[in-house]
Amino acid sequence: MSASFLLRRLAYLALTAFLVSLIVFGVTQLLPANAATMILGEYATPEALAALNAKLGLGDPAWLQYGHWLGRVLHGDFGTSLRTSQPVGPTILAAFGRSAILAILSLLLVCVIAIPLGVLAGTRRGGKTDLGLSVISYLGVSLPEFVLATLLLAWLAGPSVGLFPASGYTSFADDPLDALHHIALPVITLAIILIAHISRMVRSEMVDTMESDFVRAARLRGLSRRQVIYRHALRNSMLPAITVIALDVGYLIGGVIVVEEVFAFPGIGRQLILAIQNRDLPMLQAGALIMALTYALANLAADLAYAALDKRIQYQ
Repeated sequence: MSASFLLRRLAYLALTAFLVSLIVFGVTQLLPANAATMILGEYATPEALAALNAKLGLGDPAWLQYGHWLGRVLHGDFGTSLRTSQPVGPTILAAFGRSAILAILSLLLVCVIAIPLGVLAGTRRGGKTDLGLSVISYLGVSLPEFVLATLLLAWLAGPSVGLFPASGYTSFADDPLDALHHIALPVITLAIILIAHISRMVRSEMVDTMESDFVRAARLRGLSRRQVIYRHALRNSMLPAITVIALDVGYLIGGVIVVEEVFAFPGIGRQLILAIQNRDLPMLQAGALIMALTYALANLAADLAYAALDKRIQYQ
């Protein structure tokens, strides 16, 4: 992978960040909300509203307001929440950190389970294992996350089982075991759908790879079945799976919002819902910007992982 490719992708990432910031700011400006009214209340006098609008620069042209907002964001200042009157930056970053833990644990669980399942089904094509995985995968893909979350909540957190708490959050710094206990159901919910999706992809690629010429050549050289699968077939089958995993970060971004709301998990998704409900534009702008940039960074990471796994890929 050349340095010029990496620099070019970083330049594209910067351009993407700029366009995302422009879209986020533009869309939030179209929402039926006025910051001065949200701060002072609907019964504020016109004089007080006018004075606060002038102080906040809300009477300036839109391009000037965007310039001021972007300048503050580049310096780490996301403004002040209209709901809590607290700085947005610490609140949204803390919420993002909790959501990141949820997403990372979900992806780790997916990789540990989905890849071996896909390999197992792909190397036993047409067998009972392959059929069983296909049925489970179709069920997992067909269930929307809010339905699955509600079912797991009623079953595993209900009075009959009561295995996990229904809601809440504990910091890993305070009590790691209790934190895992509280985060288990959201992680399981996100992981089930991703496991179904990624295992199907790995299975499909393994079937194609096991029938390829280089695998036949490896068998003719006397390599064992285990060596053929894990040293040759799996490495090539993982390339499409990496793309799927990167794209599934987009699912995590959307799925996290739903799952966090169902389980009352205090992550960035729940912060965005509260921001929408309360017309908290600074919080909404910050959350949408951070989530969009996370997706862009995931795509960049997928490209880098491609080059690391397959030396034949040369980015020019």
